[in-house]
Amino acid sequence: MSDFTIQPITTPFTSAITPPGSKSITNRALVLGALAGGRSTLSNVLFADDTRVMMEALEALGFELRPQEQTHSVVMLGRGGAIPVAAARLQCGNSGTTIRFLTAMCALGKGEYILDGVERMRQRPIGDLAEMLKHLGVRTRFLEQSGFPPILVHGDQLPGGLLRVGAAASSQFLSAILMAAPYARHELRVDLIEPQTSWPYVELTMLMMDAFHLTPELIRDPKTQEPKTIIVPQGTYTGQSFAVEPDASNACYFLALAAIHPGAKVTIRGLGKQSRQGDVGFGDVLRRMGAEVAMEKDSISVTGPAELHGIDVDLAGMPDTAQTLSAVALFANGRTVIRGLKTLRVKETDRLAALSGELTKLGAAVAATSDTLQIDAPLSVKPAEIATYDDHRMAMSFALVATKSAGVVIKDSQCVNKTYPNFFEDLRKVLNPA
Repeated sequence: MSDFTIQPITTPFTSAITPPGSKSITNRALVLGALAGGRSTLSNVLFADDTRVMMEALEALGFELRPQEQTHSVVMLGRGGAIPVAAARLQCGNSGTTIRFLTAMCALGKGEYILDGVERMRQRPIGDLAEMLKHLGVRTRFLEQSGFPPILVHGDQLPGGLLRVGAAASSQFLSAILMAAPYARHELRVDLIEPQTSWPYVELTMLMMDAFHLTPELIRDPKTQEPKTIIVPQGTYTGQSFAVEPDASNACYFLALAAIHPGAKVTIRGLGKQSRQGDVGFGDVLRRMGAEVAMEKDSISVTGPAELHGIDVDLAGMPDTAQTLSAVALFANGRTVIRGLKTLRVKETDRLAALSGELTKLGAAVAATSDTLQIDAPLSVKPAEIATYDDHRMAMSFALVATKSAGVVIKDSQCVNKTYPNFFEDLRKVLNPA
């Protein structure tokens, strides 16, 4: 198990970087390519733990994939909504997108499919998705603990119909059903009876469905403009040449890196005003804290200010940036309050508990509720060994702290392999540009 240490940087730096492809987009594109009719060629594909288990699971379902890791591409042959095999046991690791997307996708098959994962995955709830599928006529069964993997799906083509959806524990449940819905026996209508968890990710799903030539209809409340109804027409996705955007969540680490180092500047290439990903909004969060932010068509730049100040912000739309902001908050004057964090309890670890513990080690005063995190920065950050809880975002976020404060060690840093295997190499390159 490897640890990460680094000599803190004391002088400004100017760097540009293109992060690897988005995990969220890669796994959606793999599902849509498998469901499409004909050949799809995916470029700038992320090759990491979460996407590899998705590819392996699709192959176990009988789909033909030709991954080329050196060129970051995958050529795949879709089956027009059919699941090639009638039985499979899918090992999904600790990839939430994989187990959730494929649970709904397996409802299109004809047979029985078991989806399972590592021990932590067996602690991550999937009961809301099973309940949503039940209302659409799909039979599932939990093989051990009710509401948690492993889950058995009895595939008999997705019946479809009307679904009323509240605020589920994860937006991925709704995204999973939307992607499978064009092949249902009846048109799917989803009535959104409460504001949705991490809505930008649902929007991302619908934009990608449109890119594969199947367009959902979104109806908004005429007064509030809140999304109220989604209608997914019956039809077939079309195989595509599709380029995966760089990962906005992973780009945020480098934007935050610039923000905490006065005078430093980092430019993210390949992400900007036209990005499909909601996490590009993290630039606005850093701007509110005092950083200089420039958003162009296909780039984002952040320059670190002389000082940062704490803010009160709701991250319900981009919860994957909460750990990054927590690291920034250690160097901000005043209090930072982060809201909209209820989904963090059921991620790769209980991220609210993990953040509270590790921020306290570093000297911060921390108060957490089920939905919020309050951080008062210390006068100076204490040396500490940071536990990562096998959570890639804990490792990457607290690595930022190590670049500024001496004696901060990131334990078991190899957990970044989940979504960004070369993170620490890229971090060193950004800090020490040629």
